[in-house]
Amino acid sequence: MLGQPRDDTMPDGQRLPADSATTDQKNWAIAAYGVRKIYKGDKKTEPKEALKGIDLQIPQGSIFGLLGPNGAGKSTFINILAGLVTKTAGKVDIWGFDIDKNPRQARASIGVVPQEISADVFFTPAEGLEIQAGLYGVPKEQRQTMAILKKLQLEDKANAYVRTLSGGMKRRLLVAKAMVHQPPVLILDEPTAGVDIELRKQMWDHVMELHGQGVTVILTTHYLEEAQELCDTIAIIHHGKVVTCQPKSELIASLDSKMLIVVPEVPLTKTPIMNTGYSAELRDDGNLYVSYKPSMIKVADILSDINLAGIQVKDLSTAEADLEDVFMELTYGSDG
Repeated sequence: MLGQPRDDTMPDGQRLPADSATTDQKNWAIAAYGVRKIYKGDKKTEPKEALKGIDLQIPQGSIFGLLGPNGAGKSTFINILAGLVTKTAGKVDIWGFDIDKNPRQARASIGVVPQEISADVFFTPAEGLEIQAGLYGVPKEQRQTMAILKKLQLEDKANAYVRTLSGGMKRRLLVAKAMVHQPPVLILDEPTAGVDIELRKQMWDHVMELHGQGVTVILTTHYLEEAQELCDTIAIIHHGKVVTCQPKSELIASLDSKMLIVVPEVPLTKTPIMNTGYSAELRDDGNLYVSYKPSMIKVADILSDINLAGIQVKDLSTAEADLEDVFMELTYGSDG
């Protein structure tokens, strides 16, 4: 069953060692402790420390957002999980399997959907999935090639050459290939980059269906509104370090910032002079946008200042901070 750890048998029928899986108090899908990665330099370049001691625990059954600016270390971390990059130090467990002690079992527990569209154009989708299943040691009688293609609406393209598929179909094929061995963890690296809104919705419908079957989903994306809508837990990586990892609601609430939007009876032509402690901005729509920290300023005090400035208010509304505000504060704001 998708999203559930297999029994102690691998796809090729081999038994797992009795001590191969560790029992964590919270049954993490992925648990990383002190993970470092240093890329060696050469005569022209200095060594680069891409990861500076990553500690990250991802709950089973979650939709987990892994966010960060370009160059933050996200791809290096994912490539370590996938077995494509060797870590310099630290420990990583995937579904309870240590990637150093039990690399085959660890890799069999995840499926990775890369950002780049990469598929052998000389094979059909059905052939590609059969080959992928064979690489993971899935016995022929246990393969679900047509069922997976059907779930991803590729059944009618099963025997068409990949080179004839649209970009959206190729992206869905990448998801299908990542799930041939029924891993309990699915990693999506920028899965909707450069795709249109309709395809993005279709992609997430498929992913949410997998999540509904128990699959833990890990998402990297530059579309912050996408992460805010879909993820229940979010970690932000910056300069090779985890700067925060919290449930989404707590993360957004942690930013002490609100916006008061003042709609005057008569559109303003200039920003009124008001007290310090908050910032007021007059925008093109003639409304006044007041940014303030709820822990320091009361709305009643702002309204009093507005009244003293002679502004007659037609309407008022407030806007909470969102994930983009938090992201900017914890990344680009921390560089100042």
